Amino acid sequence: MDTAERLIRSAQQLLWERGYVGTSPKAIQQLAEAGQGSMYHHFTGKQDLAFQAIRRNAEQLCSEADERLSTPGTFYERIAAYLLRERDVLRGCRVGRLAADPDVLASPVLRGLLDETFIWLNGRIEELLVEGRECGEFSEALVPSDVACAITAVVQGGYVLAMSAASPEPFERAARGALNLLTAYTT
Repeated sequence: MDTAERLIRSAQQLLWERGYVGTSPKAIQQLAEAGQGSMYHHFTGKQDLAFQAIRRNAEQLCSEADERLSTPGTFYERIAAYLLRERDVLRGCRVGRLAADPDVLASPVLRGLLDETFIWLNGRIEELLVEGRECGEFSEALVPSDVACAITAVVQGGYVLAMSAASPEPFERAARGALNLLTAYTT
């Protein structure tokens, strides 16, 4: 693995654990076993490296979500596969937890990565809901864009509740609750 890759992977890990504000270039360099000169040879600074790491985390999040949302089964079962998949809920969302970071919010570039990720996720879930409604699995009363946003909010809020309680149980309850609510629209 080359130095740039080690720096990106180290930044991914530290951003997930500590956030942007809590992640120093020195900590990234130490974890990557790379010198300051190496970091600045590959990246213009912390924000450039963070952009690459957040983008990679976002790609992984989208890939994992798409894998579950593309499983065989009914549209409800595919959404259930996404909501109930095994995750390390006590670490929080590798992308969503950065939405509370003031330096990320202050940077249009970094904040834009978060926004793009959740726009994609909401859109992917909405596609399933639209298809499910068109196939008659869900009633016409279902508003796909609103329900997709609610599902994403349940996942993100579930992470917060789980971390606050130091237990995965609130996340699991929130996911099951979202599915219970979705059954109200099944025909």
